[in-house]
Amino acid sequence: MKKYSWKPEGGAPIIEDIPADQLEKAKEWKAALVEAAAAGDDTLMEKFFESEDLSEDEMREGIRKGLVTRSIFPVFCVCAGRDMGVRRLMEFLGNVVPFVSEMPVIKNAAGKEVPADANGPESLYFFKTGVEPHIGEVQYFKVMSGVVKSGDDLTNADRGSKERMGTLYACAGANRIQVDELRAGDIGCTVKLKDVKTGNTLNGKDTDNKFDFIKYPNSKFSRAIKAVNEAETEKMMAALQKMRQEDPTWVVEQSKELRQIIVHGQGEFHLRTLKWRMENNEKIQVEYQEPKIPYRETITKMARADYRHKKQSGGAGQFGEVHLIVEPYTDGMPDPTSFTINGQEFKMNIKSKEEKDLEWGGKLVFINSVVGGAIDMRFMPAILKGIMERMEQGPLTGSYARDVRVIVYDGKMHPVDSNELSFMLAARNAFSAAFKEAGPKVLEPIYDLEVLVPGDYMGDVMSDLQGRRAIIMGMDSEAGYQKLSAKIPLKELASYSIALSSLTGGRASFTTQFSSYELVPNDIQQTLIKEHEAEMKEED
Repeated sequence: MKKYSWKPEGGAPIIEDIPADQLEKAKEWKAALVEAAAAGDDTLMEKFFESEDLSEDEMREGIRKGLVTRSIFPVFCVCAGRDMGVRRLMEFLGNVVPFVSEMPVIKNAAGKEVPADANGPESLYFFKTGVEPHIGEVQYFKVMSGVVKSGDDLTNADRGSKERMGTLYACAGANRIQVDELRAGDIGCTVKLKDVKTGNTLNGKDTDNKFDFIKYPNSKFSRAIKAVNEAETEKMMAALQKMRQEDPTWVVEQSKELRQIIVHGQGEFHLRTLKWRMENNEKIQVEYQEPKIPYRETITKMARADYRHKKQSGGAGQFGEVHLIVEPYTDGMPDPTSFTINGQEFKMNIKSKEEKDLEWGGKLVFINSVVGGAIDMRFMPAILKGIMERMEQGPLTGSYARDVRVIVYDGKMHPVDSNELSFMLAARNAFSAAFKEAGPKVLEPIYDLEVLVPGDYMGDVMSDLQGRRAIIMGMDSEAGYQKLSAKIPLKELASYSIALSSLTGGRASFTTQFSSYELVPNDIQQTLIKEHEAEMKEED
């Protein structure tokens, strides 16, 4: 029941009586702490009911039991850099926190108990990676079982690789004290391991423990990052990978599709921290941009087109002509037998069929229905390649195309001038022309969104979601919060973490998971097409 305060430079605290205007609040909080300490022990609970108070020793005992049963989770406010609150935290660790032997027995990923026994088999769990200049990676671990010594040969249960333990250290902040061994329950670190990442388990001989303690939360905020000086892009990527090793909740993605480097984090402040470290520690100036959206293109009806590629420039020329039909594809649809286009019937005689599962989702089905040798079979792979090139850069917005069936039914070739390149170019142009006539549509990624929000803010959060084109799927209650489920376009999630924090004073949280691709509204599609056309003109 004292007030602790610190000067701006930190150090030893100033200890005073609690001011009168804060005394009632302090008494209320202490009563809550005493009650929580008493809740874990019947004897303490009886004393609490009698006197409504506990001695400090009794409180320590109650909190220790609460930590063992996981019913109490202490939170400390500490500034290590200025030594504010650090001493109180260390006192608590020394006086209150239970020994490893008092804690419940840990289970490995297979559900088998692994006692913290120095006489047991050797198992280490790596929970943190630091990267330091002149040293490289510093790997922090807890000895889950057994005794580890410098020079021990261990096996990585996650990666299958062999590791030899180097010098062992006990850690005290930035200070490392070399030790000969570490025993079950000890925390230590080592350097220069070959292939150990955060979350890995190393085992001794005849041990197959694997621990899976850390569950990283999904990213909630994403930005495209680029070096202001493009020559520093490679250096920036190396720094990003190093920072990700230290904090795995920073996720770095090099998107071939969007042609951007995307960093994902837990919020705007998390990514501001990354930018600050990049510019101050690594001396690389970077800038953030809105990430592009991975749209998809598809078609909604059948269309036909043909294209002749002909080029003559002395000697052997280029010649290839391809006639094809495109239509929307859904799993399980029967093979085509005939098409009627503008009153003309086209009968299909299928010679071969290929189904390609596309890396970006969906399928391309390619059918060869050419009769009478109009196009030699050896040109079919080139025709498919030309179509795939257009699938990778759709005709509407340059996005990946999906769920299309292409039937090549006719064409022409030249005994001398026809080659793979000619048919590839002819197929690419014929496919592009047919695609544009087949009711093309742009699809956008839709995510499942779950928001945990205090009931007071429910109306504001729902109104905001409806303004973001979200569809509310349901409401429930969970752990004293309202749980809101919705489907929302990825484009509308770009700044959602900032908006939600602002609406609820930081009291709401959310998770997202990819759901499906759905058609974008027509007005948005037209805007996207115009933007792509403008981009293409700029590049030309």
